[in-house]
Amino acid sequence: MRKQKEITQNELAEQLAVQRTMISAYEDGRSEPKLQTLQKLCDILEVGLEELLEHDIETKGRKAVQKRGINILTIATNEEDKENITMVPQKASAGYLNGFSDPEYMESLPQFHLPNLSRNATYRAFELAGDSMLPLIPGTIVIGSYVDQPKDIKSGKTYVLVTQTEGVVYKRVFNYLNENGKLFLVSDNDHYKPFEVRGEDVLEVWESKAFISTDFPNPGDKKKPITLEDLGKMIQDIQADLRKIKG
Repeated sequence: MRKQKEITQNELAEQLAVQRTMISAYEDGRSEPKLQTLQKLCDILEVGLEELLEHDIETKGRKAVQKRGINILTIATNEEDKENITMVPQKASAGYLNGFSDPEYMESLPQFHLPNLSRNATYRAFELAGDSMLPLIPGTIVIGSYVDQPKDIKSGKTYVLVTQTEGVVYKRVFNYLNENGKLFLVSDNDHYKPFEVRGEDVLEVWESKAFISTDFPNPGDKKKPITLEDLGKMIQDIQADLRKIKG
C-alpha cells in the first residue's frame, strides 16, 4: 500500500516520527506498531483499522469502507501489483449500486488494463445504455477516473455518476452545489430533458477520460461540433430552468 501511494520508507518514517529501520521492521513482520502509530498509519494510507488488521488485502484487494464520510474504493490489481480497470456492464448497473462496497461482488466483475492511462488515478469502466449521449451509442464503454468529492466536478464536463436516486448515469454535469446543493445533468441528445441530483444522493463520481466502441464513425454522419457560443447558450438555458425551479 505504501508503494501504491509512492511513499518512500523515509517519508513514511518522518510522518510517523519513527526511524526508517522501524518501517522496514513493520513491513518484514519483525515488529508491530503501537496503537497510536497504527492509527496514524491508517490515516496516511487511507485505510480503515479493521481492514488493515482483519482483511486479507494482498489476496482479496482493497475493502470498501466508510472513513470520515469518504468512500475508500475497492480496487483490483494484477500479478505485477498494478491496478486493473474494473468494468461495470450495463446489465450489472443495478447490482453495482448495492455491491460497489462489497469486495466479493467487485471481484466478480470483468477486469482489464489499458497501458496509455496515467497511473496516478483509479479508473472504472461503465457500459452505456440508451442513446441520451449520442454520438456515443448504446454499448459504448466509458472509462472514468475517480473523483473524490462531488464539489470537485467541473461544469460542462462529462461524468459517470453513481446515485441513490437515478442509478448509474453518464451525463454532462453542471455544478451548483455551492448555490443550492444540487448537480444539473444534461444529455448531449436534445431529445432528453435535463434533471437535477442532490449532492447527498451522489455515491461515486467518475470523470470521463476515454471510451471504447465497436461503432466506427461514418463521414456522412458528422455532426456540427459544439462551439463556445453553443456552450454559452446551453448554460443560459440551464440557468433559466434553475430560476424556474427556484420560483
